[in-house]
Amino acid sequence: MYVRAFPGDNLLTKEHLTHRIPLPIFNRMVEHSRSPELDRVFSALADPTRRAILRRLTDHPATINEIAKPFPVSLNAISKHVRRLERAGILRREIKGRQHYCSVEPGPLREANEWLEQYRQFWEQRLDSLEAYVARKYQASGRAVKHGNDR
Repeated sequence: MYVRAFPGDNLLTKEHLTHRIPLPIFNRMVEHSRSPELDRVFSALADPTRRAILRRLTDHPATINEIAKPFPVSLNAISKHVRRLERAGILRREIKGRQHYCSVEPGPLREANEWLEQYRQFWEQRLDSLEAYVARKYQASGRAVKHGNDR
């Protein structure tokens, strides 16, 4: 006997159901990214050193040596971080003679921000609804509702 839990799932045998054979868990509520570019941006931003490099470059372009100066790691390590940011499209490198000047490329960061903005709006709406619900419950119980800094 075979069972499909959802269309497209692998077939489950009777043994899976009766002998508690572990199956991988797949959460269908999680949105799986169809944007490898966005995945690369978030992966690059996951490292605190790379975020610090970007922060420094928001003021003005800098050479690899200038970028590396405040960090307690090798120049080679900084170069690897810079390459990772370049592959994500967040950083642009311009070569002038023997110097490599790096600057922030805002496009991919803007796209990541737009993606995050959707979730910010979603959660703000949910939290506003929760706040209204809690306020109604408090009022119904005869208690005073306190907001923000009034606590």
